[in-house]
Amino acid sequence: MKPIPAAIRHYRSSPEFNQDSVPTALLRDHATADGVWASVVVLEGSVRYAVTDAGAERADYLLTPALSGTVLPRQVHHLEIVGPVRFRVDFYR
Repeated sequence: MKPIPAAIRHYRSSPEFNQDSVPTALLRDHATADGVWASVVVLEGSVRYAVTDAGAERADYLLTPALSGTVLPRQVHHLEIVGPVRFRVDFYR
């Protein structure tokens, strides 16, 4: 995964989600806006992050507290709940 560029700044974070409270929109293919990067930050447990963008190499990552997931601007992706988890999404631009 590409790192978030140093020139990009954090501007907001989602609420903390768990396996029961995750919005269904995050479980379906969706994308960030133009110029917006995101980081899926797992606080406890794990969640699968799937990049499904037709314009990018498809990839699957198991995110844990030791591995956050970087979402590029306009990159189509979704999350899959694989068990108990607590996570948030940080947004950058």
